[in-house]
Amino acid sequence: MTIHRTAFAVFCFFFLLVTAAGFYAVRWRRPAAGMHSLEEWGLGGRSFGTWITWFLMGGDLYTAYTVIAVPAVLYGGGALGFFAVPYAVLIYPYMMAVMPRLWRVCHRHGYVTLADFTRGRYGSRSLTLAVAVTGVLALMPYIALQLVGMRVVLAAMGLAGETPLVVAFLILAAYTYSSGLRAPAIIAVVKDIMLTIMVVSAILILPWKLGGYARVFELANRALATHTPAATTLLRPAQFLPYATLTLGSAVALMLYPHTATAVMSAKSGAVVRRNAAMLPAYSLLLGLIALLGYVALAAGVTTADKNAAVPLLFLKMFPEWFAGFCLAAIAIGALVPAAIMSIAAANLFTRNMLGEFRRTPLTDKGESGVAKFVSLLVKFGALLFVLYLPLTYAINLQLLGGIWTVQLFPAIVLGVYPGGLLGLRLRPRALLSGWAAGMTCGTAMAASSGLKSSVYPLHLFGQTYTMYAAIPALALNLFVSIVVTLIAQATNTDTARDLTVAEDYA
Repeated sequence: MTIHRTAFAVFCFFFLLVTAAGFYAVRWRRPAAGMHSLEEWGLGGRSFGTWITWFLMGGDLYTAYTVIAVPAVLYGGGALGFFAVPYAVLIYPYMMAVMPRLWRVCHRHGYVTLADFTRGRYGSRSLTLAVAVTGVLALMPYIALQLVGMRVVLAAMGLAGETPLVVAFLILAAYTYSSGLRAPAIIAVVKDIMLTIMVVSAILILPWKLGGYARVFELANRALATHTPAATTLLRPAQFLPYATLTLGSAVALMLYPHTATAVMSAKSGAVVRRNAAMLPAYSLLLGLIALLGYVALAAGVTTADKNAAVPLLFLKMFPEWFAGFCLAAIAIGALVPAAIMSIAAANLFTRNMLGEFRRTPLTDKGESGVAKFVSLLVKFGALLFVLYLPLTYAINLQLLGGIWTVQLFPAIVLGVYPGGLLGLRLRPRALLSGWAAGMTCGTAMAASSGLKSSVYPLHLFGQTYTMYAAIPALALNLFVSIVVTLIAQATNTDTARDLTVAEDYA
């Protein structure tokens, strides 16, 4: 395999630049008392303003695997892959309505994780543990996919073997351990500037080289018609419902992932969260342009058995090698930010809500931060082993499951931030736990029925078949069980919540 030396040299320069920024972050806004608490190490002291939060959440939501996988889906399957664009639009009104309320109650009570909020809102250890375990399980394959994205980039430059990936992992682990959330916050600024340059250049220059967008779509349609199964750049009627439910379910899941909550809770005020809900749609425009690169790769005649390699190979084919190296560095750096935040979020959940929940003697602030740092290393190490020794399909399939599982937190978290409950009905802790168990079982069974190859499930109801994202019917069952068990609890006057929050916390 040919090594693209110029591209690799440029890649290394920018990778070393962000590595230096990551280690510098330990000094940036460092409190006089040091970072010896989970709030300082894991949430940046809840001190980030509008712009830092904007870059951090952009780096959190738009990952390296997004930059690679969204175009790859269009490259391989046509229009259905575009669902990632409208779901990114839907999350921002949802974020505006829910996240400032969640930030306020978590800030007032010192909650660090969504499971902390669950513990305070419902007073149930079992429900808290369910939320924490769901979050950690959903994050592990997500972190692994960031490393997969980095490996694809390295392979495109001709770097065989796993040594470069291991070196990148060790660097990521080192500066996350020392700098906590401050490291990805600083790196996110560099990453977003580089990605913007990459996308704007690609979306202007490459179609021009290929004869314009009309020609790109024409050539992409021809290429998609030869795929098995054949696809097009337009949705077929049978794809309407899968497309719509994937959009809705993915939007619900994205705001419930622990790393998203970590970024939100690091903001210094609810006003910062609201401003970001208004500003972040700029990233959706960027994502739409990124998605089109899948069609550009088809039009450029990029051929590869690994669809995830389509965009890196497109850059190496169509750009000068030095600029291709810059673009590939931007994608790889895009893996560092979310991987760091995800490992921090998983460490926070384990320390506070899995280990901390069952310790007789509570950990000190310094003890909590020490355990979280160690766990963040274990999480990244586990993700690395996942990538090195298990088939890639495992990570992708488990990520599909992760989205289905995360949606099942909707009743406890999203409905929980409204003191009045669901249409005046306050769901009870055991009811929510029962609904969560039903939704998790149902969603997992539907995904397993396809051999974990797809999260879309043909649901048979009243003599009709409705093909949809499995998370949606699983969530419907979750809500139904939660409501029924709550009504029974009300009738028997049992299962009352020990709510430590008050209505004013959510105002």
